[in-house]
Amino acid sequence: MKKVVILSAFLSPLRSGAEACAEEVALELSDKYDITIVTARMHRDLPREDLLGGKVPVVRIGLGFGFDKWLFPFLAPFSVRACVGAPRCGAQDNDDPAIIHAILETFAGLALHLCKLIVPKLKRILTMQTTNRSFLKGMVVRSPDKVTAISEALVKIAEELGRNDVIKISNGLHLGQIPVTEKERGRIVFVGRLEKMKGIDTLLTAFAKLKMYNVQCTIRVVGDGSERSRLEQLAIDLGIVEHVTFTGFLPVPDVYKEFAKAEIFCGLSRSEALGNVFLEAQAAGCAVIGTTVGGIPDIIKDGETGLLVSSDDADAAADALKKLLEDTSLLQKLAEEGKKNAQNYDWSKIAKEYESVYESFL
Repeated sequence: MKKVVILSAFLSPLRSGAEACAEEVALELSDKYDITIVTARMHRDLPREDLLGGKVPVVRIGLGFGFDKWLFPFLAPFSVRACVGAPRCGAQDNDDPAIIHAILETFAGLALHLCKLIVPKLKRILTMQTTNRSFLKGMVVRSPDKVTAISEALVKIAEELGRNDVIKISNGLHLGQIPVTEKERGRIVFVGRLEKMKGIDTLLTAFAKLKMYNVQCTIRVVGDGSERSRLEQLAIDLGIVEHVTFTGFLPVPDVYKEFAKAEIFCGLSRSEALGNVFLEAQAAGCAVIGTTVGGIPDIIKDGETGLLVSSDDADAAADALKKLLEDTSLLQKLAEEGKKNAQNYDWSKIAKEYESVYESFL
């Protein structure tokens, strides 16, 4: 089988959107390619070698501490070389080249660039996943043989850095994992990391305006992060604490139940490369509200598959929430169209797009 080494500095249990891409693409294509994932170890209780889903080899490098992510760019190229020469990967030859696929243009992207020195004959693919990092980004983006990006916003960034051949391939989700259940009237949900970039303070301020309008609703904030204490205090200061629930982090499938029970998902991000939570919310039948930043407009077509507002605009967000809560026909229409949109993003379909990129080399 043809060989593919996926570089991802993080992996489960430190999984987010980029790590989901690494894991799900590997699992979907493991019957067609000999795939190995190389990642940073990060924790000493994680084994150095493992099997993802019982079928994809995982090699963890580093000492088992948080600083392993900084070591990853320098250690990973040697792990790739060892993998290509290992019996399970087969010997490298010129007419059947191995592929290195780095996911996320930070630590993995730098590792991919250094692979050019250690394993120069291997074909290199980079998948761009973030709008939040710029350090060495130009060098990292210009170096690979091929580049993919998960949103139009990232395609434009790559073009500004001199790369005009980027292929857009979104992240995905497992539609079969999203439960169907009865919606709770007036229930609003946010799911994500509680960080400033997510705009949860704007959401709480907008929600407080809704209560001033005497609109009957509740909000559940699902996730954890450095802003949690400040946001909990903000809810008290705004006088909405009785109507807001901070659940903390919830694992799958519990987090999907939150989507399924809510009528509206509202994410007022200040920065977002794509925003898989919007897809998950659409798949669960929520009417979604997002901002006009990053890759969110790739998912939400304003007035068709959801509503878009400017970031940091609590008044506009409150108006959008009020409109959906009072106009049930509009809410249902956006929920139905959003659900149709989410069907295009199942990981099985996304993996086939990566397969096409791999086959262009092989």
